[in-house]
Amino acid sequence: MPDRAPQPVDRQLPTDEARDLISLVRDIAQREIAPSAAEEEDAGRFPREVFALLSESGLLGLPYDAQSGGGEQPYEVYLQVLEEFAAARLTVGLGVSVHTLACYALAAYGTKEQQADHLPVMLGGGLLGAYCLSEPASGSDAASLRTKAVREGDDWVIDGTKAWITHGGVADFYTVMARTGEDGPRGITAFLVPADAEGLSAAVPEKKMGLKGSPTAQIHFDGVRVPDDRRLGDEGQGFAIALSALDSGRLGIAACAIGVAQAALDEAVAYAAQRRQFGKPISDFQGLRFMLADMATRIEAGRALYLAAARLRDAGRPFAKQAAMAKLFCTDAAMAVTTDAVQVLGGYGYTADFPAERLMREAKVLQIVEGTNQIQRMVIARHLAGPEGR
Repeated sequence: MPDRAPQPVDRQLPTDEARDLISLVRDIAQREIAPSAAEEEDAGRFPREVFALLSESGLLGLPYDAQSGGGEQPYEVYLQVLEEFAAARLTVGLGVSVHTLACYALAAYGTKEQQADHLPVMLGGGLLGAYCLSEPASGSDAASLRTKAVREGDDWVIDGTKAWITHGGVADFYTVMARTGEDGPRGITAFLVPADAEGLSAAVPEKKMGLKGSPTAQIHFDGVRVPDDRRLGDEGQGFAIALSALDSGRLGIAACAIGVAQAALDEAVAYAAQRRQFGKPISDFQGLRFMLADMATRIEAGRALYLAAARLRDAGRPFAKQAAMAKLFCTDAAMAVTTDAVQVLGGYGYTADFPAERLMREAKVLQIVEGTNQIQRMVIARHLAGPEGR
């Protein structure tokens, strides 16, 4: 393994508090996450104890209000925390992003009573969340979901199956989109469902090419009964809530992608400095130096793009187009950078003795989750040219 330690990213942070926060995150990442990342990913082990530590440290609710138990940090800061975690282990970075996504509907659309009852323990009480939108037959076409919630007195009874659920089977609560009315986007409502609800079960986790430590599973709802006070927002508002959540969630994926890419670049630079061929380090060869330069440029461009979108969000301005652009560019950049990192390491890059091959496998899923990159192009084009078929 390369013995040259990577230099920390030189971050532009708005406050001293944010700089202290990043220092704390780096310390946790280096001590508690990175050392066992390769072994645990290979074994498919989910690091629940790490998420307990993050909760105790106040790191699972960073972008939410302090009065609800959150860290009240701007997205500009929160996303850079995600990047640091993802660079150490994507299972952790992505897990924090998904948990934040799962809390969004309650934080943004819940009543004061709902927020007081549930948010503090969700954000800092050791709980872990999951977000249930996709289904076996409705992925990119999320508005066609078939999971139903039927009103029975003061309760709702949910039946159906959700698919591709990160934290499926290990989460403590699920934010669930279910059909309560007509076909299409206006007939969908959001619910907060506890994991121990009778009739809720998880399938065997999917066998994936990467991100093996993060469980992804179908969630089955068989007559799951939830009271109306766990309905989030108005009836029929669920799809709008889902899209609003995904705008922010896509920024989380973008930040995670840049974290993975940064880890791959650090590995490639360190390896190139110590690997000697033809009597000198391979980092002296111009062809390889240009590869490293292109990798670094993609990372810097992606980081600037997701931070620009985050600053729009923090200012209360529209950012959906920029979020789609950031998710598209950053995840494509991560795929390119990790592929190049494997090439820099040559045959060693193709072995599990070095992290480059794992990072390459993990980067691929980021082009798919929370809206494929083809969907991101559709979103961007709609902002530019209007809806299709006008």
